[in-house]
Amino acid sequence: MRNLNRVSLGGLRAIEAVGRLGSLRLAAEDIGVTIGAISQQIQKTERQLGRTLFERRPKGLVLTDLGQGVLRHLTRGMGELSAAISLAENSDENRLTVSVAPVFASKWLVWRLKRFNEAHPDIRVRVDATVGLVDPGIADVDICIRVGKGSWPGVTAEKLLDQRIFPVCSPALARQIKTPADLANVPIIRDPEAMFGWNTWLGPNGLDDSILGNGPVFSDASLCLDAAIAGQGVFLAWETLAGDALAFERLVAPFPDRYRTGDAYWFVTGQYAHKSNSVRAFERWLRAELNNAPDITLI
Repeated sequence: MRNLNRVSLGGLRAIEAVGRLGSLRLAAEDIGVTIGAISQQIQKTERQLGRTLFERRPKGLVLTDLGQGVLRHLTRGMGELSAAISLAENSDENRLTVSVAPVFASKWLVWRLKRFNEAHPDIRVRVDATVGLVDPGIADVDICIRVGKGSWPGVTAEKLLDQRIFPVCSPALARQIKTPADLANVPIIRDPEAMFGWNTWLGPNGLDDSILGNGPVFSDASLCLDAAIAGQGVFLAWETLAGDALAFERLVAPFPDRYRTGDAYWFVTGQYAHKSNSVRAFERWLRAELNNAPDITLI
């Protein structure tokens, strides 16, 4: 390991952050320094190595082929360093940071965390509500819960449940809907940020979204759900989002059909991180909660 004496460890960290996150700005935020400092560290380290790891383009830095190979080893190494620090601090057994999307946190997780706290009073849970995928092996995060295909590089992703979608609306509005074709006659609540469209549900019913009329638009699924509860239209929801509202009869699902989007919920941990007792306890609890939750089917 004597070759480490020839290069700046701070520079290697800067290279890893820019390569992993894809921008100087995000890397600077991740490390907690200025963009200028990140740029200078990379230039200094490239001089020390005698090799160019990034191409300088008008839109930013892009890894060379050599840089991509170096990044794989740096990310693994930074993950090991992070795990070593956590082990030395002994923080992994009594403190747990969980990164989840805000909509999953507000509509499902926070309503159940009390049960985890009661079962594990020695573990302090901190919820970090964000939509960006965070590498638990690098960031100050133990677990991520994310929706997607599960093929993210550099992490370990274990499936929790498939995402299935279905229309929901208020009980009063449901009285106007007898068949899927009746959706043409009611307001449709839309979320332009959704990763799926109405055709995912309408297609298997022999229809497409050309039949749908107008309705309110919200750039947040939680607001869309609240609008549906308020009777403003029909919303295409999923189980962890709408399950509790259905159970308490604030919403109804006018049709029994539910269709997979092709995405799923995943329990994401660092690729090289050791699963601590607290992480394992949270995973067991989470899977049990999903299995016992009303209106959720694990297949």
